[in-house]
This record gives sequence, structure tokens and C-alpha cells, in this order.
Amino acid sequence: MNKTIKVLLIEDERKIANFIKRGLNETGFIVDESLTGMEGLEKIQNKEYSLIILDLMLPDLDGFDVCSKIRELDIRYPVLILTARNSTEDKVKGLDMGADDYLTKPFAINELVARVKALLRRGPSVIDNVLKVGDLVLNIKTHEVYRNGKYIELSQKEFVILEYLMLNTGVVLTRSMIEEHAWDYEFDGFSNVVDVYIRLLRKKIDDEYKNKIIKTVRGFGYKIQA
Repeated sequence: MNKTIKVLLIEDERKIANFIKRGLNETGFIVDESLTGMEGLEKIQNKEYSLIILDLMLPDLDGFDVCSKIRELDIRYPVLILTARNSTEDKVKGLDMGADDYLTKPFAINELVARVKALLRRGPSVIDNVLKVGDLVLNIKTHEVYRNGKYIELSQKEFVILEYLMLNTGVVLTRSMIEEHAWDYEFDGFSNVVDVYIRLLRKKIDDEYKNKIIKTVRGFGYKIQA
């Protein structure tokens, strides 16, 4: 795991915080800690993070309120909630407040690490379920895609790949990364399946427009950028 990936842990129980920090450090993450919700919100507004781990039971602000304020600030880092509460109502409330995942205490550190990696692969949280790159618009909830106001019909796999590219706008994604994300398993390294789907996407999204959005980075992979 890349050492530049920084996680903010907002947790007031020192024993649990040390347990989480040690486990994430051993996996290669950098962990910044906050003991209160207000301290966490201050750090979020002044530093860059890849993901936030948030406990619900904090000494000052309720974790639900912290999560809601994070989204009000239009901060899109994935948020993983930790709590001893296991009711369905609390889980739904957390997700409604803008959380991306929910882990109930007690938990194994390998499960936490797996959840963190999954959220990082998914990319930033999306406000209102809409992704935009130039005049290309993708609605995650309705699975609708438009370019310059024109509806574009995509297959399920085309949609998954385009969504992944748009969630990582400006970032070069290798063929292996796209394969793993879209098919959930590794190919033999000689497959051209990604190139095939990129050609299909270009035909539907780029061919009739002067401004090409899907770009090839030779020797590396693909990226999407207006």
C-alpha cells in the first residue's frame, strides 16, 4: 500500500485508536488521529486525507453530526463509521448522513483493513449520485449517462468502467486496475478485454465530438479528463 495514503481516525477511546492505528500502519497507511469531533472537523478542513474513520460515540459532537457536517462542507473523502450500535436504524441513519460504510464493534483488524481498501478502490463519495466531467454526466443511482445533453445507452460493464474512470478523473488507471475493479478477478496479463471496452466507450462517448474525454496514456493505461 502506498505510504502517501493518509487516513484520519476520529476515535476518543485510546485503546481502540491504538489498535486501529497499529493495524493500518502495518498495512502501509499513514494515520492521523483526533480525539473529538471538533478536532476532526478542523483537521479535515486544513489537511488532505484519502479516507475518514469515524466513531459515533464522541465526547463532544455525535458522530452522525460530524458526518453530516463533513458532507455539508462538500468534502468527498469516503467515511467509514465505527460503533458499538448494531441496530438497522442506526446503520440507515449513518448512511443517510453521508457515510459510505459501517463497521460494528468489536471487529477484526483484517476486516477493517479490507473495508478501507474497498472504499479506496471505490473512490470519493459522490454528492447527489452524479459525476460530471466536462459535458459528460453520469448518474450512479439511475445508471443514466448523457453527453452534451444527449442520452447514451451503455451495457452494464461499460457503465461500471466509465463510472470507475469518472470517479478517478485525471488519474491514470492501468489495465490491471480496471480489470480487477470491473470483473473482481485478475486476468492473465495478456487479455485485451479492457482495450475492447474502451473502444466501445469511445465509440459511444467520444466519436462524434471534437473534444475527446477518454485518453490513452501510452505504456500505462487510461484516464478520463475534460
